[in-house]
Amino acid sequence: MSRKPMVRPGGRSARVQQSVHTAVRELTAEVGREALTVPLVAARAGVTPSTVYRRWGDLQELLSDVAVERLRPETPPDDRGGLTADLTVWAEQFLEEMSSPPGRAYIRDALLGDPEGTNAGQCSAYAAEQIDVILDRAAARGEPVPDTETVIDRVVAPMMYRILFRPGLMDPAYARHLVGGLLGEATAGETAALQPR
Repeated sequence: MSRKPMVRPGGRSARVQQSVHTAVRELTAEVGREALTVPLVAARAGVTPSTVYRRWGDLQELLSDVAVERLRPETPPDDRGGLTADLTVWAEQFLEEMSSPPGRAYIRDALLGDPEGTNAGQCSAYAAEQIDVILDRAAARGEPVPDTETVIDRVVAPMMYRILFRPGLMDPAYARHLVGGLLGEATAGETAALQPR
């Protein structure tokens, strides 16, 4: 059975999670991911190994939890004044971050330690939330916008497929191509994917 940390806002639980996550990040930088062990992480975090096992189950689940937290966007997407610019800049940044060596490692860890797919769903929700901000801003400006799932299917999914299975084309031009394909088709008259928000 998969164990996930039960995080309460504040209190000891949140402090333990923060110290353990910090220990994982620091030790990964110092000794490398391959040298990590639960006792090593626990000692750095100032908790017992049994605390780590009880909250996370095993090292892979802990690494998965840390990865999901690291994949959470820290700021809202840039507002460049228009849907095309906003979505293009966001897609370029997303591709750069996810295709970088740390990004690939976080994706791998997030998926490996989560056989039920909860973490994958959370990572997808992070992307959807960012896309929602972009689309809501565009709709407020009076621009026609695609729905969130269409953006995920046409922009995010192809990038993630290439990151995971077919490395290459990992440059900003690829992200621009995907966004242009989505929005360009709509401006050429294929407006079925565009709808009011």
